[in-house]
Amino acid sequence: MILTCPECATSYHVDDARVGAAGRTVKCSNCGARWTATPDGAEPAAAAAPPPRPAPPPAPAPPVATVDEIVFEAPPSPIPIAPARKASRPKGAASPVAVWIGAAVAASALIAAAIVFRAQVVGMLPASAAAYAGMGMPVSALVIEKVHADAAFQGGRPVLQVSGQLRNQRNETADAPPLKVSLLDWTGKPVAVKVARPIEAPVPGNATRYFAVTLVDPPLSVHDLEVTFEADGKAGAPPVKASISSPASSPAPPAK
Repeated sequence: MILTCPECATSYHVDDARVGAAGRTVKCSNCGARWTATPDGAEPAAAAAPPPRPAPPPAPAPPVATVDEIVFEAPPSPIPIAPARKASRPKGAASPVAVWIGAAVAASALIAAAIVFRAQVVGMLPASAAAYAGMGMPVSALVIEKVHADAAFQGGRPVLQVSGQLRNQRNETADAPPLKVSLLDWTGKPVAVKVARPIEAPVPGNATRYFAVTLVDPPLSVHDLEVTFEADGKAGAPPVKASISSPASSPAPPAK
């Protein structure tokens, strides 16, 4: 048979034999209500009304008897679990990922600057030359400065006169490697190259040596030039660019 709690309407399946023909007291495990269950279609026997008796003095209520009753266990109701709340970030605050990316970009920029301007770094901190050399990027003690180019004529032929200076940044004497002068067109592409070897290679510590290189019949497409060491960057001195004071592409002929 099916028993339904009169208080909370919870239903239970019960064997007829457990209730019996006379009925039986049962208890709902969901709400704790008790009632007398009878077989299907049967009504509980009405108890005869006892003769009136004088009201007894008030006494404490005895504990509820639990003898001869069936307690039906209902499946427990699921307890709702509130979803976990994520910690909110203040409005306008950067996320941790963005902070890490920004730090990585800044570190990369600093490393790139330290490599590109290593000659200047060594000039300010000579002790850093050993660190650059340990990384396979030796830095020359010499730097190329004050490069200037003039278009002129010699013996009726157009020439380009390039001058400048080599400065030793350290206290020890350093040997100047050959200089490479590259003539560039408007796009920065080399159109002619000349290598000049110094007459006096040793440059004393903290001293300056001047150089002058003449290029005869420069190409008409020359726009500017750059000067660096022939070692192609192995010496660690960055190339120095210079503009031509008088365009070599259309020089004026000498007066007769």
